Amino acid sequence: MSRNTSLSFEVFPPKKEEEFENIFDFLREAAKLHPDFISCTYGAGGSRAGKTIEIASFIQKELGIDAIAHITCVGFTRADLEKNCEALQAAGVNRVLALRGDRPQHMTDEQFNSREFFYATDLVRYLKEHTSMQISGACYPEKHFEAPGLEEDLIHLKEKVDAGVSSLVTQMFFDNTCFYRFMELVRAKGISVPVHAGIMPITTAKQLGTTVSLSGSSVPKELADLIATYGENKEDMRKAGIDYAVRQIRDLKEHGVDGIHIYSMNKLKTTKEICGMI
Repeated sequence: MSRNTSLSFEVFPPKKEEEFENIFDFLREAAKLHPDFISCTYGAGGSRAGKTIEIASFIQKELGIDAIAHITCVGFTRADLEKNCEALQAAGVNRVLALRGDRPQHMTDEQFNSREFFYATDLVRYLKEHTSMQISGACYPEKHFEAPGLEEDLIHLKEKVDAGVSSLVTQMFFDNTCFYRFMELVRAKGISVPVHAGIMPITTAKQLGTTVSLSGSSVPKELADLIATYGENKEDMRKAGIDYAVRQIRDLKEHGVDGIHIYSMNKLKTTKEICGMI
């Protein structure tokens, strides 16, 4: 990456205990790519809370790379949040990504509707007031899928930044034009914090279906054609997906984006190949 464009990765705690050691192997190798930070996701409703702290602490202490631990407000009480932040700080982690998070499947309507933090902005305000954490937030180049429109979404984003967010990471997107339009609107709103562009390499046809349904990101014709052409051939699809992500990143760098945040999916080979090409 150029001096002006930061590089970062996202990892997640593996669900299976026997796969847990693999994440540390991934991180040791990923550290050699010199990312500016690595973020670690949070299980739905905090099901992997301890694992997130363990991974983030390893990134921070063992690898000497800035770690950002995801924190979600769904299923969190204030007491839980304070306990979690104390554990993070004891583990040497001082940066968090404050998210609303997805509703856990086991959560009843009553629990969901009586939660203590409704939106990420509520979480940001609380963290700002009660902790010394450095807070990052999420943003959506094509608007949050629940927002009535992009303008309303931008108003809420400004509220979140004003509440104490010092940097933003975008939801994945596959059309850079959407991102550039979004950035013009963000800056026009007076939001001046760094925005890291979230890039997800699509290396299987199945992955796109899952990813798009979860993220609400649109699929440009070029990517849809690519899947129609290569989707049946595993290796060709992988190469084409990596090539698409690399072209996206090169274009973003040329446009002077603040940072590139690669959704690595814990895949070392793919992550290394992309970084080697950019």
